[in-house]
Amino acid sequence: MDAQLLRHTFAVVERRAEHAVTFFYSHLFWNNPGMRALFPEDMAPQRDRIFAALTHVVTHLDEPGLADYLGALGRDHRKFLATPALYSAVGASLLAAFAHAAGAAWTVAAEKAWTEAYGLVADLMKAGAEASVAEGQPAWWDADVVRHERFGEDLALLTLRPRQPYPYLAGQYVSVSSLHVPRVWRTYSLANAPRPDGTLDLHVSRVLGGLMSPTLTERLRVGETLRLSTPGGALTARTPPGKPRTYIAAGTGWAPVRALLEEAAADEPALEGRLFVVARAKEYLYGKADAERFRELIPGLHVTYITAAPLRPRDQATERLVQALRASVNWPAHDVYLAGPPGFLTEVAEELEDLGTDPCRVFHDTLPAVGRFTTRPSTRAEWLIEPPQLHWHNPEARAPRER
Repeated sequence: MDAQLLRHTFAVVERRAEHAVTFFYSHLFWNNPGMRALFPEDMAPQRDRIFAALTHVVTHLDEPGLADYLGALGRDHRKFLATPALYSAVGASLLAAFAHAAGAAWTVAAEKAWTEAYGLVADLMKAGAEASVAEGQPAWWDADVVRHERFGEDLALLTLRPRQPYPYLAGQYVSVSSLHVPRVWRTYSLANAPRPDGTLDLHVSRVLGGLMSPTLTERLRVGETLRLSTPGGALTARTPPGKPRTYIAAGTGWAPVRALLEEAAADEPALEGRLFVVARAKEYLYGKADAERFRELIPGLHVTYITAAPLRPRDQATERLVQALRASVNWPAHDVYLAGPPGFLTEVAEELEDLGTDPCRVFHDTLPAVGRFTTRPSTRAEWLIEPPQLHWHNPEARAPRER
């Protein structure tokens, strides 16, 4: 693939991103009317999703992990009932939208490059889906709700029992769908390590104006059924035995950290580590009882709770955390497992690097802030002078989500 030409064309299209996306879906549904029923009523998240994948592909063209990413994306897209016909239709509409939005930049060479690139993307995704089928994995797992517990108005703790064995690792996340909001999927962290009885816990924080989180916190009842996608995420344990580590969790970022600690308590109770639990106020420290239990199970775990002062802005909790991190020592020796809101992750990851932590040893799933359809450089020179921030995100690599 001509990586430079693909990046240049994509930068031009991004300058008219909203127009390009509108054209893409109009073209897709006009030429394939039956495919509209595969998509949710609210298309805004879906519009982000397709360009999320394109952004990832364009920015990782030269990296060896691209094939694995696309294979995983293809496995996950089985939940959307993606067929070879859908891949072909999407490719035709994508090229039509790019040609319309790129203007003079859409040359014969650019069309050839994008046709080849999309063909490779589609082939790798379909190969991932086919491998999933060969392994006997379903397109999704049906899971019954066996517990629904509310903590105040904003938080619900769910326990689910999948009807088939659900393979996952501590620290991963899952996309969830409910019949209350058909064809809508949102990602949530799994809050426990694998259990003998196969049940799963989710921590769901209600997002104002969200589609899924109000449903899961307010409307869902014990006995109902949810759909679960293939698990994903990179926040899994990878520290060698005996090596120190630090866990930092903010809000419902406590869910994946809790799962990692539960796994560590069973496999390596003699570990030496630090745990920082961050909440906007004391009443939001819903995981404190579990954290205290882990402190007892793992004697070498030092636990610190961080909250904002009463009546102070919630951002003060992050400021207090930064102060606590600066007061801690030996950061170069620690692996760090980090979970929380997007802005929190960015700020804390930068602080950890300043403290001497190797960025390659700060583990978290990517959660960039949402900033849709922003102006981007149009030439390779502009990219080199001022590399743009990537605002389109990949929800399946932990994009902004309703947790």
